[in-house]
Amino acid sequence: MALFGTDGVRGVAGVELTAELARLLAVAAVAELTNASSRPIVVVARDPRPSGPWLQEAVVDGLCAAGADVVLLGVVPTPAVARALADGLAGVEARPSLGVVISASHNPARDNGIKFFGAGGVKLDDGAEARIEARLTSLPLDAALAGQVRADLSGQTDWYVDALLRTVTTPLGGMSVVVDCANGAASTVAAAAYSRAGADVTVINAALDGVHINDRCGATHLAAVQAAVREAGASAGIAHDGDADRCLAVTGDGEVLDGDAILAILALDLQRKSNLRGATVVATVMSNLGLHRALRDAGITLVTTPVGDRHVAARMRSEGASLGGEQSGHIVMGDLATTGDGLLTGLQLLSAAAAADRSLAELSCVIERMPQVLINVRSQDPLVAIDRASSEIAAATAELGENGRVLVRPSGTEPLVRVMVEAETEERARAIAEQIAAAMRGTTA
Repeated sequence: MALFGTDGVRGVAGVELTAELARLLAVAAVAELTNASSRPIVVVARDPRPSGPWLQEAVVDGLCAAGADVVLLGVVPTPAVARALADGLAGVEARPSLGVVISASHNPARDNGIKFFGAGGVKLDDGAEARIEARLTSLPLDAALAGQVRADLSGQTDWYVDALLRTVTTPLGGMSVVVDCANGAASTVAAAAYSRAGADVTVINAALDGVHINDRCGATHLAAVQAAVREAGASAGIAHDGDADRCLAVTGDGEVLDGDAILAILALDLQRKSNLRGATVVATVMSNLGLHRALRDAGITLVTTPVGDRHVAARMRSEGASLGGEQSGHIVMGDLATTGDGLLTGLQLLSAAAAADRSLAELSCVIERMPQVLINVRSQDPLVAIDRASSEIAAATAELGENGRVLVRPSGTEPLVRVMVEAETEERARAIAEQIAAAMRGTTA
């Protein structure tokens, strides 16, 4: 089985993702992604999971052993690493050529992961990941070339917040916003970013011990921010995931705005400003049919990719598009960042509302979502499970025609098959999804 999933390498820390594997991955990444003729600079960051410090130590050991010098950023959002690669870092004379993030994103605290960014702050493609994995078995090292930790910038986050604020064209004055940090990396920067943009900010779930990262909070558990918005009478709520590359939102009434709704709002805002390059938006196959229809009605083309924001970003580059994203809240604004950035997304969404002098609820009316049901089917062999249900999948697809769709795919991060069905009613979508899931399990719905 391949080590790399949808977004890096993930597993239970100390079991599937060991210190030795972390070290070997770091060595292989230096060999594959940097120029061997000069000493590369690598930036390293992490989220606050308890396993983060010892995995970081292993990664740094591997990077230095492979001849790289390291700049530590400490606990910061994943997109801060991409920005450091794209923009450089003050006080670091050479531009970093590789970035490593130790995070399992939206996964529970027991898990951890390793993500890589190449030169310029771009996530790796499948080929680069395969070549890194292939190098794990043959890694000759020269002790004379060993690198060192060149700088430790842990706790210094103003550079990142400053960069975010430079993108905000309409301040958030008069807005009251609740921000759920998921007890993750956003906890180090969210209060400063949103308040300096002009909002009256209430931050929740901002513990930095990592024990409760993503635990009934953040972008994967929106009940916490919904309740806090209602209690505070806030204008809006913003929820990030553990490494803050995602953003979901809730209106003042507690209505959820997923990535599709956010994409629609941002697309129309960019179109009004003549900044939606090619009148094109890139989204994944998981995006709701409601997004397709909303953009079509606005004269905007929607191009789809496989799941994963790196696929979205790659297609944006090939299409010359300025906006793309996922229903899960990974939004890529290509003129402002090289990868999905949850805080950037939150700031731009709220800024669009401020510029229009309308609430998020009013702006979200542009998209009418098709009822969508998602069922996760646990399977150690997802492809076999999918094959078992092939006739049910074909029949459901034919039955729905243009009034819905069926999407079945293996998870890139867990031993699951994701069954998604859209139909004219939630009841019909659920019945079809459960029938397909039952066929995968070998049972009767």
